[in-house]
Amino acid sequence: MQLTTQLRYQAEPAAVWAMLTDQAFHEEVCKATGATSWTAEVVPTADGGATITTRRTLPTDEFPDFVKSFVGSTIDVVRTDVWQAARADGNRSGTTVVEIKGAPVRLDGTMQLTTEGGTTVHDVDGQLKASIPLLGGKVEKAVEPPIRSAISREQQVGGRWLTR
Repeated sequence: MQLTTQLRYQAEPAAVWAMLTDQAFHEEVCKATGATSWTAEVVPTADGGATITTRRTLPTDEFPDFVKSFVGSTIDVVRTDVWQAARADGNRSGTTVVEIKGAPVRLDGTMQLTTEGGTTVHDVDGQLKASIPLLGGKVEKAVEPPIRSAISREQQVGGRWLTR
């Protein structure tokens, strides 16, 4: 299943990049998504990029019962974003992988961080795949809304973060 989304921030790319590479921001996002426990790690690369990894335990309240029967009352989600160095125009590209541990569900995607005037746009384009025979498509449709909800909460946290 294709999953495409766009987060918009009313800030210049440098401010958004500073936010995205701040461990405290990712901890705030984990809290906002309802995680009961989490870790966040930001590792800058020598060329000016970064690898950002969050691990969180989330309740499955938003999932339909048939999905809960596979995964239980909580899921462990690992998200790894790998950002490249900024190009000459200040824009960046990267990749994202979101895995639900203990379930064969994974999102693989690309990301772009670009500027439009005084706004920074964070585009995500990915493939959500549930490798479950006969039920994969149904599971993908069931987990897409909670993923979109988490993305929306991340944008809300980011909007507040940037106006501090």
